Amino acid sequence: MLQFLVYFSLLIRTSDLPWATAYPNHIKEIKDNKAVFHSGKTLTFDDKKQKSTQELLDNPDIEDQLHYPYNQGDSKANTDAGRIRNDAFFKEIYGKSAAEVQANLTTVTWCPTLVNQKIQFSKVNGANLALTKVSNELDQHPEWKKYLSNIGGTFNWRVISGTTRLSAHSFGITIDINTAYSNYWQWDCGCKNEDATLGYKNKIPMGIVEIFEKHGFIWGGRWKHYDTMHFEYRPEFFVP
Repeated sequence: MLQFLVYFSLLIRTSDLPWATAYPNHIKEIKDNKAVFHSGKTLTFDDKKQKSTQELLDNPDIEDQLHYPYNQGDSKANTDAGRIRNDAFFKEIYGKSAAEVQANLTTVTWCPTLVNQKIQFSKVNGANLALTKVSNELDQHPEWKKYLSNIGGTFNWRVISGTTRLSAHSFGITIDINTAYSNYWQWDCGCKNEDATLGYKNKIPMGIVEIFEKHGFIWGGRWKHYDTMHFEYRPEFFVP
């Protein structure tokens, strides 16, 4: 009986794993349907609501952020894994305003040999360290230089075009690589309607994608609403 109770306890607490493991300096635990932060702040974990696709984007709780699986490798089963973001969650970790996020930014020298571009990235939760590892590996691949030059942007406190939702760029955890070799669903369909029928286009080599993913970044090119220039530090998607 005791063994069963211990096993059952472990099953209950598996919901802690992606969050407490990915954000150890910020999230203490998931308890009593609350995400408990080390700061003392608590946020509702699961609001118990059934949501449409649009409601998941517009009004997500923390649990909803992992609603879709993030498919790696050669999978063609694109989902919108990572597009669902609870603003309060990210504000608690990275900063509640543009000024607070900016105070946590640091300079990363992007691909110092191939490109040598200075960019700003959050130092919270080791995001800048993860990006530096990506940069150092990509710097060994001159065949990809054109994709890595002229970085499209990192920190920018703004809403996503056509929505009232904050972009992940607002938190300093996102990098857009060269837009000249990128595809974005709104550009390709000439629309901003998230219910639009979409095709799929991509020019980014998968080797670049795999290096980013190795260090905890999701790729917008795996989204149904694709954004192939976009790489976003989301370590919760890579917790074993």
